[in-house]
Amino acid sequence: MTQITSRRLALGGLTAGLVAPLAAPALLRGAAAQTTPGAAPAAAQAPGFYRFKVGSFTVTTVHDGFFQRPLQGFVRNAPLEEVQKVMAESFLPTDSIRIPFTVTFLDTGSRLVVFDSGNGVTPPGATQGRMIQNMAAAGIDPAKVDLVVMSHFHGDHVNGLLNAAGAAAFPNAEVVVPAAEWAWWSDTGNESRSPEGQRGNFANSARRFAPYQGKIRQVAAGAEVMPGIRAVAAHGHTPGHTCYHISDGTAQAMFVADCTNRPELLACRPDFHVIFDFDPEMAEAARRRIYDQVATDRIRITGYHFPFPANGYLAKEGNGYRFVPADWSSAV
Repeated sequence: MTQITSRRLALGGLTAGLVAPLAAPALLRGAAAQTTPGAAPAAAQAPGFYRFKVGSFTVTTVHDGFFQRPLQGFVRNAPLEEVQKVMAESFLPTDSIRIPFTVTFLDTGSRLVVFDSGNGVTPPGATQGRMIQNMAAAGIDPAKVDLVVMSHFHGDHVNGLLNAAGAAAFPNAEVVVPAAEWAWWSDTGNESRSPEGQRGNFANSARRFAPYQGKIRQVAAGAEVMPGIRAVAAHGHTPGHTCYHISDGTAQAMFVADCTNRPELLACRPDFHVIFDFDPEMAEAARRRIYDQVATDRIRITGYHFPFPANGYLAKEGNGYRFVPADWSSAV
């Protein structure tokens, strides 16, 4: 098992980006590069990153775009009309669902951590795969990331481990993986026991982790990843799907990963089973357990598929939960 080594972030890493004025010309030029010169202003939004504090730690959520798919078939255990009603109550489309992607970074002062790796390199015109340019706008250098913490091995979470050349996108990082997740997807004997739509994860995850051999560390549920980060089992979405509790002193937060997809639909109705869940009943049980905890303890959360800036709180409401976005602040 690889041991964690602690080192101070070099000047120019995330910490430097945090104290630089947000209107710094270099950052704005990087943001402007997201659009083609001469393109209509509506071609892209402003840079997609947002920061907040957890004690002395700084969390940065970085937008990675979105994917749009038909609403039909998204929820497997309820009629389309029932799903459409819930979507309409949140003023969302009733014919399709837009799935956002947001990657969470954590600067502890001694470590620069990223939770999951995003969609990675995507084809021209794709609406997902915006993390790299939004990282640049936020002043985050992939070479300064020294710890990648994985929640699970679905493609939209592991594909960003590789850069356009097929090499490690985070060349100086150790990679932490949930032991149960690694055990399942690294054993091709499990392929026939996996849902047909997820069997591609075996070959894909092997390819994505290959450049990090010798730097991969497995952690058990409940284990400390490093001071301030603890693994929390939330199995069901995948065999080893894991959330991460973040704490500094009495301050706390939690990266809830894929406990739910869009909260307007699935936090509101935790009984809905989505097409991506490996074991829907187990995923629902994990969702309720995690969300009961964060609602009761009033823990701020970041969610991978929450609407950007993808952080806030969950309040218990009826048989489900209501997502309450954190108050937006121009100050960190």
